[in-house]
Amino acid sequence: MSLPPGFLDELRTRVSLSQVVGRKVTWDQRKSNQGKGDLWAPCPFHHEKTASFHVDDKKGFYYCFGCQAKGDALGFIKETENVSFMEAVEILAAEAGMPMPARDPRAKEQADRRTQLIEVVEAATRFFRMALQSNAGGEARAYLARRGMPANLLDQFEIGFAPAGWDNLREALKAQGISVQMMLDCGLVKASDKGREPYDVFRNRIMFPIRDARGRAIAFGGRAMDPNDNAKYLNSPETELFDKSRNLYNFKGAREASGKGQTLIVGEGYMDVIALTEAGFGASVAPLGTAVTESQLQLMWRVSDEPVIALDGDKAGLRAAYRVIDLALPLLEAGKSLRFALMPEGEDPDSLLRAKGSEAVAQVLRDAIPTVDLLWRQETEGKVLDSPERKAALDKSLRERILKIQDPSLRRHYGEAIKDLRWKAFRPQGGFKKKTKGGFRQRRAGGPEYLYDDVRPETRQSPILEMKSAETVCEVMILAMCLRKPHLFDEFESRLMLLEGLNEDHGVVLNAIIASQTARDEDFIVHVAEIAGPARVESVLSHPHVKASVALRPGADPELGPAVLQEQLDKLSSMRGHMEELDEALNDIYDTSSEAVTWRLAQSAQARNAAGKANMEASTEFDVGDNGALMDKEERTAFDDLVSAIRFDKSKKG
Repeated sequence: MSLPPGFLDELRTRVSLSQVVGRKVTWDQRKSNQGKGDLWAPCPFHHEKTASFHVDDKKGFYYCFGCQAKGDALGFIKETENVSFMEAVEILAAEAGMPMPARDPRAKEQADRRTQLIEVVEAATRFFRMALQSNAGGEARAYLARRGMPANLLDQFEIGFAPAGWDNLREALKAQGISVQMMLDCGLVKASDKGREPYDVFRNRIMFPIRDARGRAIAFGGRAMDPNDNAKYLNSPETELFDKSRNLYNFKGAREASGKGQTLIVGEGYMDVIALTEAGFGASVAPLGTAVTESQLQLMWRVSDEPVIALDGDKAGLRAAYRVIDLALPLLEAGKSLRFALMPEGEDPDSLLRAKGSEAVAQVLRDAIPTVDLLWRQETEGKVLDSPERKAALDKSLRERILKIQDPSLRRHYGEAIKDLRWKAFRPQGGFKKKTKGGFRQRRAGGPEYLYDDVRPETRQSPILEMKSAETVCEVMILAMCLRKPHLFDEFESRLMLLEGLNEDHGVVLNAIIASQTARDEDFIVHVAEIAGPARVESVLSHPHVKASVALRPGADPELGPAVLQEQLDKLSSMRGHMEELDEALNDIYDTSSEAVTWRLAQSAQARNAAGKANMEASTEFDVGDNGALMDKEERTAFDDLVSAIRFDKSKKG
């Protein structure tokens, strides 16, 4: 909306900056000279004890010598109340008694009607507050006292009571000259289908006024005192003033608190918001009897870049959180996100505060999880993912969900986060973990632990230690292929993501390779080294087997890389199979002597033979034939030498 020339100048002239600022600060009488318009106070924008905030009332500007905040009356309202420029203009214009410029001839008429409707709702607010203090409100006051609601909180949120009966509010407002039609238009009374006069919408309920972003009363929420009432909570119907999908309870107060640095918390209901505010969490809001809507999300993001959705610790709370995720995914963008704080089972913010205090709630809020983590939980909770088909179905579902995100960069980051969660979830347990320089520890979940340490010289060539040495060669070759040829990661992603049992340093390098996939350029190895550490990466690339590999030499046939990586992965899998079967056999030996032991040892032998064959091929170098097949380089050389000898012999005879 454009403003006519001179409007802002006249507005600033009509309003005293000292009056606007004076509502938020306490002037230092020793430093201030009010007669000259020279005023000092502690700064409202940062915590301090000295008066470094200066207001020049004549010039209409303020400046803080501590945090360098500066501006005029409009800027002060924007910052302290966390509103937009036009909203600040409206607030200041109302204070100055200046009507906002009308867009069309009917704008003034519509503004007047809206003002009249708001005045009716304000009159109803006063009636409900008086009723709470009357004899009729005794039971309601006792209930609020049991809920730990002190008098100052009742005043702050203007809580009232609608007495039992069909016409209490109607008759009270009629006595003030308010027409029944205006009451109908505000949603305070409802037309009778029996030909009688309209009757009160709210009866025998504790009343919570609902105010808009400017603090004007526009509707009510009522909690039933009768436990048998069909509706525990009842909101005003939608009117010209009230659209429940576009408003939040306590939005104005929460916006001001958020502007001072508090985290915006989204509770489920009025009592949660009031209890959180009383406990010091002033930036608390709640939707109005419905699931969170798109408009409400946008309203939250106007106040905070990352609101925390605080939900009850039950299945209904989780379902509500999942609905918020479904709504939010298409709306997320860089810098606009959500976190979810799940209360302990059976608790809501109000009950947790009463049971364990504000620190317990603060800890839950600190532990709030990102949207992507709850999305993963939603897709995996209660599912048995024990087959490739089920895992593939999970991948498909997650992919479809992530594609709803419109921001390409954010969508990519969500994909990377899901990859990381998937890898952690499906990463096989057990395997080998490095313990000391002289030995290693074999560990298998649920089985005994064997420590191969301080190995005597005569046993250093045992099959187990030989296998461990061969595994190390496979590991460094796999890592080196991924470092030198990062494009191979895409082809072997599923196997590399689930690769387990690497020694500690190699595991760190693999994790760094996975994390650096988005930075796949000429500096890929540099990115990996920044995460894993240069020493670990250098250890892999300087390994003798890596230096001798034909596939990693400059100008190597591009088809050789995938073949070598496939071979190393198969070989490592084969050796791991041997060790697992051996471990099973050892478990059986410790448990009992039976035919199962013989079968386990037979299985181990088969795996050992496969691993041995792979190990023998470890030193084999290949050439690629004209038909694309891999050929043993030594055999091919011998064959070429034989052919050359035959040709030489023929030439001599010729």
